[in-house]
Amino acid sequence: MLNELKTVSYFHWADWLVLAAVLLATALAAAYGRVRLQQTQKKEKLSALDYLLMGRQLTLPLFVATLVATWYGGIFGINEITFNYGIYNFLTQGIFWYVAYFIFAFFIADKIARYNSLTLPDLTGQMFGPKSAKVSAVFTFFYITPVAYVLSLGMFLHMVFGISILMGMIYGTLFTCLYTAWGGFRSVVFSDLVQFFVMCTTVLLVVVFSIYTFGGASFLKAHLPASHFTLTGGNSWLSTFVWGFIAMSTLIDPSFYQRCFAAKSPRVVKRGVLISTFIWFCFDICTTTGSLYARALLPHAQPAQAYFFYSIQLLPIGLRGFFVAGILSIILSTLNSFLFIASNTLSFDLLRKQFKNIVLSNRIMIFAVGTISILLAQLLHDNFKTIWLVLGSYFSACLLIPILMGYIHPGCISDKLFVTSSLISAILMTVWRIVVPPAWLDVIDPFYIGVSCSLIILVLFRSRRESISSRIVDR
Repeated sequence: MLNELKTVSYFHWADWLVLAAVLLATALAAAYGRVRLQQTQKKEKLSALDYLLMGRQLTLPLFVATLVATWYGGIFGINEITFNYGIYNFLTQGIFWYVAYFIFAFFIADKIARYNSLTLPDLTGQMFGPKSAKVSAVFTFFYITPVAYVLSLGMFLHMVFGISILMGMIYGTLFTCLYTAWGGFRSVVFSDLVQFFVMCTTVLLVVVFSIYTFGGASFLKAHLPASHFTLTGGNSWLSTFVWGFIAMSTLIDPSFYQRCFAAKSPRVVKRGVLISTFIWFCFDICTTTGSLYARALLPHAQPAQAYFFYSIQLLPIGLRGFFVAGILSIILSTLNSFLFIASNTLSFDLLRKQFKNIVLSNRIMIFAVGTISILLAQLLHDNFKTIWLVLGSYFSACLLIPILMGYIHPGCISDKLFVTSSLISAILMTVWRIVVPPAWLDVIDPFYIGVSCSLIILVLFRSRRESISSRIVDR
């Protein structure tokens, strides 16, 4: 097998036909979302609730499809981690996250329903105050800005058509911005429905053909380093557990919350998250297994690209086109959601007073977010692991503890305390990242500095407020 190839040279007319059919189905689904949006607009003036959350009418099947599809845009990042570290990927990108999903379903879903919110920063503002809403909006924006997924799309177009990654990012992002702005959240949801079925079938096909062609576990053990079958993959446990804490960011993840805000009821949310978790478990098994085969057969390929090139050479005519459509679906389903949420954060949470027409400003901001994402992808182009760790660690370390404490003990954290703990945590993380030698960063990740700072500040000042209240009661 070749370590790198021009995908179109392997394409038969049947592959082009299958790829075109999937793209057409996705376009028709987005157009259907646009039609539904126009029907709502004819009945009454289009509100932010209708445009951003489908008027809170998201049913269980649509909830599951859009939630699952949104969660896997970084397919090349998952391939890269598996290629380098083996089943470490299943621990850090799978098991840790399943724990977070169960916590969300059983302990967070009902609490969210108490707030009539449109976005995560909007909910934060209701819990703590207006300044907290602005601070959380800033962290949310940089966390949800789809840098890794713009880069994934650029790499995809490069591997398929041979154009540069930069031009791939520009063309692909422009296309995604156009159809996302066109139909709002409805277009995102209905296009996700098509992409959900295609992406799940795609990764399963790669595993089935791999086992049929090369054999099962015995083949992988004979052709992979022993470290690829250890949980840490050669990494330290401290650095491994950073992923566990980042997985807990699911408890405050903006894309998770958007689907929950849009759902018809808390029951839909709880059942939907549990069903989605089972699907994610199956999906993770398939992506990890397929990437292990790619590592075994293309050991000298680029880590992020090996799975793609391996699958193109593995699958027969017709299914190659379906595989390419599936990878594109995985990327687009996350990219369009993140573009939409990031633009919501700018237009609704940060600049609402500057724009009277939230729908129009949201559409403009979608293109602004796309541009910012391309620039950041050029700046942070080292690897997917770096992008996810840097952006994810700031968001999780600075917001996770105060929001969870707000759920558990409502009213115990003031607006000022929330802002103070978040900003000081971010500053200390940045100082640690700049000042400390690289060897120390491998031992103590900046995330631990930020989350420890946040916890200490919140516990100390919360305890002080409680003790003062106790003294007043005693008197």
